[in-house]
Amino acid sequence: MEDDVIIDSVQSFFKQDYPRELYDVIVISDQMREDTIARLKGITAMVTQISDPMSTKIYALQKAIEYIEDKKLSYDMAVVLDADNVVNPHFLEKINDAFYSGCLAIQTHRVAKNRDTNTAVLDAVSEEINNSIFRKGHTRLGFSSGLSGSGMAFEYDLFKKIIQGIDEIGEDKHMERKLLLQNIYIEYLEDVYTYDEKVRGKKEFYNQRRRWLATQFSNLFSGISQLPGAMLSGKWDYCDKLFQWMMPPRVLLLGFVILIACFLTVINIFLSIKWWGLLLFIGITFSLAVPDYLVDRQFKRAIISLPILFFLMFLNLFRLRGGSKKFIHTKHSAKHENSH
Repeated sequence: MEDDVIIDSVQSFFKQDYPRELYDVIVISDQMREDTIARLKGITAMVTQISDPMSTKIYALQKAIEYIEDKKLSYDMAVVLDADNVVNPHFLEKINDAFYSGCLAIQTHRVAKNRDTNTAVLDAVSEEINNSIFRKGHTRLGFSSGLSGSGMAFEYDLFKKIIQGIDEIGEDKHMERKLLLQNIYIEYLEDVYTYDEKVRGKKEFYNQRRRWLATQFSNLFSGISQLPGAMLSGKWDYCDKLFQWMMPPRVLLLGFVILIACFLTVINIFLSIKWWGLLLFIGITFSLAVPDYLVDRQFKRAIISLPILFFLMFLNLFRLRGGSKKFIHTKHSAKHENSH
């Protein structure tokens, strides 16, 4: 499933302005074609294969650690990228600088590399809102950045430690919990980009968000018992993360506020005033969080898809069971369209 994009992604990574002998690229092959594996090895990538049809991303990362240990390889840092991710030539150099300045966990600036459908456009906007509020905004206030699931870098021994014992999807949220419980700060590198392919179709959006929503609530319910202890011990990053996970997804938040405001306007206009005020506040907040380059004709056309996405997210609320156990692969095919 990743065969269509992995070669281009790996080739782009080998264009780093960083000594080639100082880094390795390890590809975890999940049922890739033999010709793809041969081509990867031909461009000097290391390949370790897994064949479990029910494998998850965290399972693949754990197998990569086993591969590294078996080969007796030694690294200072581990960088996690998805098969479709593309990075700029200065990517490793910037991460190396951050590592030697004392950063143990790093999230780069993940942006969309495709905006070819209405769903992809709105997904790109959602990603940048997350970057503005939960990464850039949080680090400016002294809190840890959130993790995105790819474009992440960790001190190697720390990475090896935190991925052990995770057996569910949504590895970024599980890793966040472990890091923040140890008071390990997650840095955000705004000027280091990771280009990530966004979902194109509504079915892919529905499946992806179901998985994310199930993982969010699973981590919230399993971590909420540690909130009092975290507050008493001053682990404010962890407390902040739990409060984040209590928030509904943005499209649901926006949709429900609009529906309640409209309903109360019909019933009692005075009761609706605070809801219209809340809607105005949310609208201003989201508008400030969206970078100018995304506000174009594509975005204005894509807004008409919001009611459909709201309905799909609403349906997901009733299908959370099992969503954090089963990983649903997303088809990839996009070339790198974006640039910064």
